[in-house]
Amino acid sequence: MRFALIGCGRISPNHIAAAIENKLSIVALCDIVKENMEEKSQSFNLSGDIKKYIDYKEMLEIEKPELVAIATESGNHAKIALDCIEAGCNLIIEKPIALSLKDADEIIKKAKEKGVKVCACHQNRFNKSVQKIRQALEEGRFGRLLHGTAHIRWNRGEDYYKQAPWRGTWEQDGGALMNQCIHNIDLLRWMMGDDIVEVVGMTDNLNHDFIDAEDLGLAIIKFANGSYGLLEGTTNIYPANLEETLYIFGEKGTIKAGGKSVNIIEEWRFADGKDNLEEIKEKYNENPSNVYGYGHIPLYADVIDAIKNDRQPYITAKNGRRALELVLAIYKSAAQGTSVKLPLGACSTIDFKGRFDK
Repeated sequence: MRFALIGCGRISPNHIAAAIENKLSIVALCDIVKENMEEKSQSFNLSGDIKKYIDYKEMLEIEKPELVAIATESGNHAKIALDCIEAGCNLIIEKPIALSLKDADEIIKKAKEKGVKVCACHQNRFNKSVQKIRQALEEGRFGRLLHGTAHIRWNRGEDYYKQAPWRGTWEQDGGALMNQCIHNIDLLRWMMGDDIVEVVGMTDNLNHDFIDAEDLGLAIIKFANGSYGLLEGTTNIYPANLEETLYIFGEKGTIKAGGKSVNIIEEWRFADGKDNLEEIKEKYNENPSNVYGYGHIPLYADVIDAIKNDRQPYITAKNGRRALELVLAIYKSAAQGTSVKLPLGACSTIDFKGRFDK
């Protein structure tokens, strides 16, 4: 299967490694900075036959890849995705799928019209720990869900933002919730029933006066099934990343998953008494070297299988839209100082431009 990667920045090694592991034929890399492509080619010892493009439209026309991964700055995801769909390419889009609900809806609509598969890259759904929790949920072991919480307690300093000036801007990114926290936000929504009734949020920029958007986000979420969610996301933790943790509390079960990227099961208690915590830990815990985890490889395998068997990927564009909608709902609630009902109408990160201007 002919594969091309658009965007060779910080997350690109995970995509290249996943493509190699899944035996895709990497035909092209694309980036507006030539050095990024050269660096990745050398570090992965990629064949000299792989073409390098600055213009992704030219790449699409000449190489005609079957599968494309988009790993550019967030604000360009939607435009590039729509051009790729128009060219008949299946897609893996790094999070967030877009920065506006209008763009996300257009991606979903166009993909259906063109008959191509689009996967939102929320790879933590493939963590062994997360898959085990999801299995328990689908088996009804929690009983009635009561509440869940997501904590993303990370650190991002000024150097991180200087590496890529688009980060932290409303036009191209958003803040901690949209960039760093959206994976766990996706998991919380997915686990707690997906359908949301109401959101109350507060956001602020406490310690990053060199970016436009928030470095702290807090929210209470009411789900349609009567359960609740609590969210805490920040990039202010001194002196380094502390944890990314997910709790789920039901009438008959309690779990806690933590570690660098929700990849370690720390608590596993169910009324049915079927499991031993130490055995669960041994079998389902992972220890990745960074917060991106190991999920890209199984995510790629799933997308390849979805293309071959003409089915939807495990993580769809609609799933990506739901995570985006929740972040935007928190932004809107915080900006207006009121609760926000879902489904959310038209909304984009750009709506909040100037929110934290001094």
